[in-house]
Amino acid sequence: MAQSSFFFCILALGFFFGASYAFDPRPLQDFCVADLNSTVRVNGLPCKDPATVTADDFFFRGFKSAGNTSNQYSSSVIPMNVARVPGLNTLGLGVARLDFLPGGYLPPHLHPRGTEILIVLEGRLEAGFVTSYPNYKHYSKILEKGDAFVIPVGLVHYFRNIADRDTVAFGVVNSQNAGISVVSNAIFGAKPAISSDYLSKAFQLDKKIVEELQSKF
Repeated sequence: MAQSSFFFCILALGFFFGASYAFDPRPLQDFCVADLNSTVRVNGLPCKDPATVTADDFFFRGFKSAGNTSNQYSSSVIPMNVARVPGLNTLGLGVARLDFLPGGYLPPHLHPRGTEILIVLEGRLEAGFVTSYPNYKHYSKILEKGDAFVIPVGLVHYFRNIADRDTVAFGVVNSQNAGISVVSNAIFGAKPAISSDYLSKAFQLDKKIVEELQSKF
């Protein structure tokens, strides 16, 4: 019985520590304000001398106005990340303001290192994600002002404005660097290019269509 209890404890500890480090590790001090000029390479960014830290290292004034939506997506993303707010370093958090013109959207993409919570401030937005193999189930929801929606880590998802006016939302991720991979850009814009013969078979498309898509991305 004692031996069984010992192995159970080991298994439980392994699960606990494995879960703890599935995302950004917890900091070992009050803060580690990023030294953006350092040439040291670590998992994250090295810390400034705490004696040189100021309140401005934790401050951001970039959300009061909409971003530039004059692009093919009719949308914009204003990130609040460690590059703009060094005080976010090691805290496992990122935020972005999302603006959409009527009909605006963000194309299917994924964040390999972070779960996202989307919160709508104004307008009306459709948010959806697709589960992984083997089901590929599509979950979507129409979000009104004050609504929120969770996008699980690593799943392909999209947002589109279905209001007849501008829509504003905030996206929060539980990672200092959640990463982003836009599906179309990753497949058709890879450098060097993925074989068009292969892609035409993989997507069951005419090779000329694949080559046209590659030229666009």
